[in-house]
Amino acid sequence: MKSESFKLSKPMLSLLEKHGITIATPVQRKIIPAISDGRDVLAQSETGSGKTLSFAIPIIEKTQKADGLTSLVLVPTRELCVQVTGEFMKFSQGKLQGITAIYGGVSMENQIRKIKHTNIIVATPGRLIDLLDRGVVKLEKIRFLVFDEADRMLDMGFIPDIERILKRMPQKKQTLLFSATVSKEIARLSQKYLDNPVHVSFESAIKPEFLRQTYYQTNNEQKIPLLIHLLKHERDLALVFCNRKHVTAKLAKKLFEQGINAKCLHGDMTQGQRERVTSDFRRKKISVLIATDVASRGLHIEDISHVYNFEIPKDVESYTHRVGRTARAGKKGEAISLVTGEDRKFFKQILFNHGGSITLKSIDNIRLPKSEQPVADFKKKLSELIYQPEDRKPKYSDDRKPKYSDDRKPKYSDDRKPKYSDDRKPKYSDDRKPKDKYGRESEKPDVKKLKTFGQNAKPFDKRKSNSPDNSKSAGYGKKISKFWEDRKPKFWSEGKSNSRLNKKH
Repeated sequence: MKSESFKLSKPMLSLLEKHGITIATPVQRKIIPAISDGRDVLAQSETGSGKTLSFAIPIIEKTQKADGLTSLVLVPTRELCVQVTGEFMKFSQGKLQGITAIYGGVSMENQIRKIKHTNIIVATPGRLIDLLDRGVVKLEKIRFLVFDEADRMLDMGFIPDIERILKRMPQKKQTLLFSATVSKEIARLSQKYLDNPVHVSFESAIKPEFLRQTYYQTNNEQKIPLLIHLLKHERDLALVFCNRKHVTAKLAKKLFEQGINAKCLHGDMTQGQRERVTSDFRRKKISVLIATDVASRGLHIEDISHVYNFEIPKDVESYTHRVGRTARAGKKGEAISLVTGEDRKFFKQILFNHGGSITLKSIDNIRLPKSEQPVADFKKKLSELIYQPEDRKPKYSDDRKPKYSDDRKPKYSDDRKPKYSDDRKPKYSDDRKPKDKYGRESEKPDVKKLKTFGQNAKPFDKRKSNSPDNSKSAGYGKKISKFWEDRKPKFWSEGKSNSRLNKKH
């Protein structure tokens, strides 16, 4: 880039040359001078047009470390947040500015600690509102506000969050709005928040001579075998798009079983998992990435040769962003769509409204593999490995049936029967006699007759008591206790009388 055209500093030019950027894109030629002049910008540009650098370079040039928090970039997805933050950090090395990415799914404490020394924040709306409510982020000094992928934020329902954020910002600021399409909602948003903006519109950055768009008419039974065939024969680094999260996980598992090194990427994964999968795909550790539309925005990966629409998107804009992942930087690529009966009504809209040409391909001459065959072969080999000897296989012949001969039958002879002889009977010897509560041996008393307390003792009568006072001591004779027998005087048991009791008073 020439310093005369963009009025860039020498450190910035050296960084651009270091990263091989010497020629500005059409987007950068129009937007960088407008931002440098302090104008608001409404730019319509697709992914891969160089728009990130078009707003990152002038913001970095106008920001000093001592200024504090002066710039806010709002993005719809976590992946785009990480991508834009990386671009800012790459070209701000000489100025030592603080740049912080604010997004959900990761620790909030680390982000809070970095905000204290931050000049530029790149954030998703949800996590930024959480920090605003906590009083951690102050937006009173913001001078630059950027909406990146504004149409995507509208589709995801971020308008209420954006309005809450804008209420905490000063009215006088420079606002930059970037969108792939300028719909009625985008135009209304620009009229409300932009002050006399510079309108910049560009045609598709993808040229037809570099991008080939095709589609197959298939059915649900042939869909996965057809995708397997194409991935094994027509791709280098491929990106497969699905509309639903659970479909990405199931499809990745089936492709992996067929020997294709594939992983999935969707919104239900943790941020750490999403970053690891994206990093593996960028470094070509995996060759196929199956993703939802969360990857169609902000996933900047070079050398993607093929893009597959396993499930057809519901609108033309999503289709445009999906196919924009390939045929970049002057390289050729192909976008292939697998259209079943339920997807034809959406694909017809794409055929009529999309600017490029999409040609039909035939599957008549393609020998489709059976998707379950490799798994079946693997199970067969495993079974042969386990039951390789013939005698190891389970046989259900007469020879192998369990035999219950007389030798194996349980024998209940006299020797095995339990013997209850006198020797085995429980013996209640004197040592085993029952004892009373005081630990003394006792015998079971005779409940019919009361034991004598002397020679003159009378037989026990249930109707009468031996006590002269029948009212209080009635039934005394029923209570027989060995304890009393042990405590009585000896001369009572010997038949002698007690002279003290017979003495008349």
